[in-house]
Amino acid sequence: MSPSTTESAWAEGIGIFAGAALLTVGIFQFLEGVAAAAEDDVFVRTPNYVFEFDLTTWGWVHIIVGIIVAVVGGAILAGQSWAMVAGVVVAVVSALMNFVWLPYYPFWAVIVIAFDIAVIWALSTTIGSRRRT
Repeated sequence: MSPSTTESAWAEGIGIFAGAALLTVGIFQFLEGVAAAAEDDVFVRTPNYVFEFDLTTWGWVHIIVGIIVAVVGGAILAGQSWAMVAGVVVAVVSALMNFVWLPYYPFWAVIVIAFDIAVIWALSTTIGSRRRT
């Protein structure tokens, strides 16, 4: 039983969305990291937080993860098959990292987590659709 052309078109469109969303999230994370590493006064500091790190350290973590996420997003848009699974992995890492980042910039972290969840859903749908063919 093979999927219809409509189902294949949906899977391709969802894959393109996932790649574009990952590219966007990666750029957001990179810029967030630059802001944290360059100017510690931009973000609110929460006292007695379990996952408390120096903001400059957080900045560099966001810069590195942002670059990796953007590269994987670009690879998905370029049609690289390895990037689908890598996209799910980096979206999970990004969501977890932004959960830990919540006290520093809650509104932004929630937006990035929402994008990450959408990417995980989109890539899972695309991977599942390709396996049925």
